[in-house]
Amino acid sequence: MKIIILSVTSYGLLFLLTKVMGNRQMSQLSMFDYIVGISIGSIAAEMATSLDENYLEPMTAMVIYALLTVLLAFLSSKSIRVNEFLEGKPLVLLDNGELYKHNFRKAKLDIYEFLMKCRVSGFFDLSDLETVILEPNGKLSFIPKAAVRPARASDLNVSPKQDRPVINIIVDGILLEENLREAGKNEAWLKEQLRKHQIGDVAEVFLATCDAEGNFSTYRMPKKSKGFGK
Repeated sequence: MKIIILSVTSYGLLFLLTKVMGNRQMSQLSMFDYIVGISIGSIAAEMATSLDENYLEPMTAMVIYALLTVLLAFLSSKSIRVNEFLEGKPLVLLDNGELYKHNFRKAKLDIYEFLMKCRVSGFFDLSDLETVILEPNGKLSFIPKAAVRPARASDLNVSPKQDRPVINIIVDGILLEENLREAGKNEAWLKEQLRKHQIGDVAEVFLATCDAEGNFSTYRMPKKSKGFGK
């Protein structure tokens, strides 16, 4: 029972500390953030399985780790030097046909891994690339040469309409009233749209969306699961 209580407590504390520190994808974490996350997780696991009475010590350590992370994030946002020290600086690996070997050494990146990352991103020929930058989070940013990059609307003297996010109106049979108002629509409009799609009730809808043009798309509740054979 004690382990159950401590596990739930550490789980809840981890959730709260994550909210305090901010949610970021794994690819957005710096090495320092990654290590801090592992440390807090390890302390939480130790706290959950501790049979001694010293569960307050690991809880305090978790809070201190989180507060220090928030403090450093604040200082990083206020100072460019602190940000560069904590997060690191982007490194130019390739520019105008030249590979910068000293930056490869700084990044601890060999040419074979670099070529693999280029291929994974769809670039099989380095001559198609103008610039490659290694970001502080370990991702590569690519600037292809003008002759091989995809054509833009401005290249064709075309002015397309700006895309806007599609708004979810119904999800899993539940009407999202706030989203309906955000789309500038009301329930009378929704009932009319459902009638056009021969749907009698919101509960029959798995997903319904509305785009910026007012176009309504709906997906019915699946009657049975569907799989693929071997």
